Amino acid sequence: MSLLISAALLIQTAQGGAPAHAQDQTPDPLRLAINTEVTVSPVSLTDLRLQTPATVADIAKAADGKGWVFLGENHATKLHQQMEADVIEALVKRHRRVIVGLEMITRPKQDVLDLWSADKLKEDAFLTQVDWKGQWGYDYGFYRPVLESVRQHHLPLIGLNVPRDWVRAVGKGGYAALTPEWKAQLPADLSLTNNAHKEVFGALMGGHPMTGPTGDNIYAAQVLWDEGMADTAIKYLAAHPHDSKTVFVVIAGSGHSMYGQGINYRVFKRTGEKGITVQMAQSDGPTQASRGLGDFFYLTTPVAK
Repeated sequence: MSLLISAALLIQTAQGGAPAHAQDQTPDPLRLAINTEVTVSPVSLTDLRLQTPATVADIAKAADGKGWVFLGENHATKLHQQMEADVIEALVKRHRRVIVGLEMITRPKQDVLDLWSADKLKEDAFLTQVDWKGQWGYDYGFYRPVLESVRQHHLPLIGLNVPRDWVRAVGKGGYAALTPEWKAQLPADLSLTNNAHKEVFGALMGGHPMTGPTGDNIYAAQVLWDEGMADTAIKYLAAHPHDSKTVFVVIAGSGHSMYGQGINYRVFKRTGEKGITVQMAQSDGPTQASRGLGDFFYLTTPVAK
């Protein structure tokens, strides 16, 4: 099984290398005891609520009347990014006013994203001006279906992520390391008290998260990551007209939305709004997954990149 764990990057920031975890008794992030389990076979899309096979159209229908769809991907995984594009298309087909938010791009690049949505940039110019390699690094080809869907339908495209300097600073020195200018661009309450999220984070860290001040800072950085992306989306909606047909599609790594405890939790905490969460993973064979993982679960077989 392969789960790309973005939080591991915070360990690397703090220690200058990749994390080493004990292999025994390591919790599986897909199987936390938050709800009963269901067996999922690759390649398949499962409605975890009903424990039945599902389609992309089912996801779009389940989002009726909801303002958010959270798509938790494995990065640079062709079938996952194609699923994201298919969900966007299905929502458009249901006459939703779709906004697409990307973890992959930071806030300062919003002007370039606006040009892309308006179809005013060719692909080469877009990749240069948005600094795709510097912003994300993974081959753009994986994400082309999502970006082409956005351009075709002239959908608003939002760079959700806060500047990575902010996350690195917090990972090393906690919230105190944020400058007054940075703090002014964030919500005042960056709560660290969500125990369910700490359980998910601990599992993503292999069941052996760092402790003490260094561990506290790494966890604070993960919260900043989630809270910052939620904050970007919420501020966009506050500044632009929207109605019951509007749906904000958040595309981020799976660790940012598992069990409703990441960006989705931060959105709910501030707005009271719940959405639909689709979690994605890879496995060579059938996999047990908690029903609490999300509303839908898309499991694919590993493909050579």
